Amino acid sequence: MAEPLVEVRRSKRRTRTVTAYRDGDKLVVLIPARLSKAEEAHWVTEMQRRLLRGETKRRAPSKASDAALLARCEQLSMRHLNGRAVPSSVRWVPPMRTRWASCTPADGTIRVSERLREVPGWVLDYVLVHELAHLLESSHNAKFWALVRDYPRTDRAIGYLEGLSAAAGWGITED
Repeated sequence: MAEPLVEVRRSKRRTRTVTAYRDGDKLVVLIPARLSKAEEAHWVTEMQRRLLRGETKRRAPSKASDAALLARCEQLSMRHLNGRAVPSSVRWVPPMRTRWASCTPADGTIRVSERLREVPGWVLDYVLVHELAHLLESSHNAKFWALVRDYPRTDRAIGYLEGLSAAAGWGITED
C-alpha cells in the first residue's frame, strides 16, 4: 500500500495545538513552528491514527458498495416515502462537476458522486432521500420538497453540503 500524502504546515502563530484535516487524498497537519523534526514525525503519525479512527467510526455501511447503497435507499424509502420510491439501480459514480447525485425518473436510476463517500451517513441519507423523491416528483416544486422534508435532517444536511462545496471550491449547489 502506498504511503499517504502528507503536507506539514508550520506556523509561528500556532503555539500549542496540532490539528489535521484531509484535503482530497492528502493529509494536512498544522503544527507550531518550534517543534523538532522528531516531534513533527510523532504528530504526523498521531494525527493519521486519529483521523483514520474517526473515519472508520463514521463510515456508514451503505458506502461500501452499490448493492449496499441500493439497500440503504430501500430502507430510506420505507421510512420517509412510505416505500413508494423504488429505484431500478443506485450506483457510485466518479465525482460529478456540478451535482452531488442525479436521478433519471424515466428509468429509475440514481447516481451518487463518490465525493459523498467521505461525508457523515446522515448527509448521504439526505442526498438519497432527495433523489428518491425525484422518482415520485421530478421537479423541485412544493410537493417534491414536502416529500424531502420528511427527512428530519434536511436543512442541516443542505448546510453541510453547501459548506463542503464552498470550502473545497467545487461550486456544487442544491439542484
